[in-house]
Amino acid sequence: MVLAAGRGMRLRPLTDTLPKPLLAVRGRPLIEWHLERLVAGGIREVAINSSWLGSKLVAALGDGKRFGVEIAWFDEGPEPFETAGGIVNALPFFRGDPFVVVNGDVFSDYPLPPPPAPGRLAHLVLVPNPPEHPRGDFGIECGELRFDSPARFTFAGFASYEPRFFAGLAPGRRALKPLWDAGLAAGQVSAELFGGAWADVGTPERLAAVNAGLR
Repeated sequence: MVLAAGRGMRLRPLTDTLPKPLLAVRGRPLIEWHLERLVAGGIREVAINSSWLGSKLVAALGDGKRFGVEIAWFDEGPEPFETAGGIVNALPFFRGDPFVVVNGDVFSDYPLPPPPAPGRLAHLVLVPNPPEHPRGDFGIECGELRFDSPARFTFAGFASYEPRFFAGLAPGRRALKPLWDAGLAAGQVSAELFGGAWADVGTPERLAAVNAGLR
């Protein structure tokens, strides 16, 4: 699943007329980079949620066949469901299988998250903290996500889940962080640190830096 429903407020005015995933990164729409990497990892079915200017996303990507995938669209209407709410809304699409979730506003050469290990329900990819997020989000110890750790890192926007991670959650708006926290406390979340190319393109300045080869 590629998360593409956000309004992109920090990217205004660029996102006033174009949905964030269609902003050009190094010569092509950002979301096309994600689709290419998912295909390279063996993914052939992709769910994409949409909200702000969603019709432009659908017009640009269609059914996905020219990218080598089949796209299922999940329109969330004028008010997006937030991250966990968007995933819950698309949960039947995964047919009970583990699945990958990619944030639509990061740019990276990270390949594809592995499925959660046996006994785990989620796997998160972390990266060294960028300048705009120096405190990080989580630590890692022996391959498991931790609240407290001598070193903290930033969530990269790549994760994999077992559907049971979202079991029993009603449809509607719902943030993902409380679910991570609960899963972490229960020992259900593994993690890895990625040291390759990665950037959050969530502001015009960061987008320009990526396009200039500075990040």
